[in-house]
Amino acid sequence: MNIALRSGAVASAAALSLLLAACSPSNEETESTETSGGTETETTASLSGSISGAGASSQEAAVAAWRAGFQALNPDATVNYDPIGSGGGRTQFGEGAVSFAGSDALMDSEEYAAAAMACDGDSGAVHLPLYISPIAVVFNVDGIDSLNMTPALIAQIFDGKVTAWDDPAIADLNPDADLPSDPITPVYRADESGTTENFVDYLAAAAPADWPYEVTGNWPVNVGESGPATSGQMQIVQDTPGSFAYVDASRAGDLGTVAVEVNGEYVPYSPEAAAAVVTSSPLSEGANGENDLAYELDRTPDAAGAYPIVLVSYHLVCQQYDDETERALVTEYLKYVASAEGQQAAADAAGSSPIGDELGARVTAILDTIAAG
Repeated sequence: MNIALRSGAVASAAALSLLLAACSPSNEETESTETSGGTETETTASLSGSISGAGASSQEAAVAAWRAGFQALNPDATVNYDPIGSGGGRTQFGEGAVSFAGSDALMDSEEYAAAAMACDGDSGAVHLPLYISPIAVVFNVDGIDSLNMTPALIAQIFDGKVTAWDDPAIADLNPDADLPSDPITPVYRADESGTTENFVDYLAAAAPADWPYEVTGNWPVNVGESGPATSGQMQIVQDTPGSFAYVDASRAGDLGTVAVEVNGEYVPYSPEAAAAVVTSSPLSEGANGENDLAYELDRTPDAAGAYPIVLVSYHLVCQQYDDETERALVTEYLKYVASAEGQQAAADAAGSSPIGDELGARVTAILDTIAAG
């Protein structure tokens, strides 16, 4: 099994944990901290050491809040996270280089197999949905804060078929907007991205006649400009008048945003509208057992007020770890993330939608089943 890299990363943590345990009273009790939402996250005085994760840059603002909250409760524990993108995170997780990964897209069959090799035991890895966020369609046009667009129009712009802001296809849907004649510059991710995969999945489902491309994490059209990771993409958008892009809603800032047509209604993004899509979606048929909470998102919802351009960003975790300290750090950190307190911290920092008490309790119960070899 390919666990040498990850096990080495927590070896010093294990040694420290054992030392603290030897110096602690034998009857040391587990402390419980009740969160504001009533969910309890358990910590112990000897919870210490360091773990590392990597992956989705969409989670970056939320992860900063989660790390701060968890480390405030556990001052001897450190959680590192490298926002290299969903594809990079899944690769590092499959190589055994990190203890967990963040991903806006589901593992494919090869990635499931790699994760099973990297994790200790035969049970492999699972997806835990801990970050729900709309993907905002944003634009940089002076004096305009919002525009109505259909899925077909969005697809046509990104495919280079609609190229000017005063095109009748845009003007007819927005008669009150003072649209300039400036060219539109689509801006997309240069690297493999879960945000891209979710956005392309939406276009393929909602506008198949105008978006005939394969659904992958790699942008399929060579129109416009591209930047690496969310930060690189956003830098281009902010520096380029007339730009048009898709980004995690936490990064929309003061850019103009699109209200998307759904069943004749133009729906702006919001955490509540995004959550409405997730709660009505089934789990994926390719999931790795009942503990694998991988959703098959419904991109053409019937529910009123649902916003279909949404991503569920997962934490990928092993169902068994080789090292007890690593297992304890991963599970206790993610219990905090799943708690009402952790979800509210993410909502405050990133504008995400809390996963809710029922799903949070289910995630916590799964974390309680994770073992150490």
